[in-house]
Amino acid sequence: MDDLVKQALAKWPNVPHCYGWLGLDARGHWRMRDQQAQQQQLPGDKIAHAALLSFINRNYGHDERGCWFFQNGPQRVYVNLQATPYIARSDPQHGFVLQTGAPLARIEQAYWCDNGALILCHGDVVAQVDDRDMAQVLAALRIDGQPASDDALLAWLEEGHGTLTLSHAGQDIAVQPLAYAKVAQALAFQQAPTAP
Repeated sequence: MDDLVKQALAKWPNVPHCYGWLGLDARGHWRMRDQQAQQQQLPGDKIAHAALLSFINRNYGHDERGCWFFQNGPQRVYVNLQATPYIARSDPQHGFVLQTGAPLARIEQAYWCDNGALILCHGDVVAQVDDRDMAQVLAALRIDGQPASDDALLAWLEEGHGTLTLSHAGQDIAVQPLAYAKVAQALAFQQAPTAP
């Protein structure tokens, strides 16, 4: 967290929290959700200002309820998540990089969902792989040590036969099945935070 943000929090500790105005889409874009976007359940306008994006990424965190937020000076701006708290993109140097720019160097758990989404976890990081990168990631999936074809992946999801693994950083990480509708509950985060 930026020092200026810490100073603002100390100076104005009781600024009301903000809900619904900031979103993170499934491709890792931060979105400003004005009143119309909120009322009509729209994703909002993509934020393109480089300095603002950098500020959001540096001051992004979560509370004890599993709600993710951007600490904007003294005000906590809770984030509506279209997918997961982080979005991972494939990267030739690091394997995966988060939308914040941080590399995802280690993966402790991986989940393949019934909608074709791949979720990667390490510590507090829960990251869905950007769908545009899935073609590259499929090459790193194996079932019982063999390359995983589309048909084999569907059969694995439906019947659960064989062991699915993801090759990453010289390791084979076991991939577990997970219903996409249960991702937030199973991985302990809230997609649409509300006031307690």
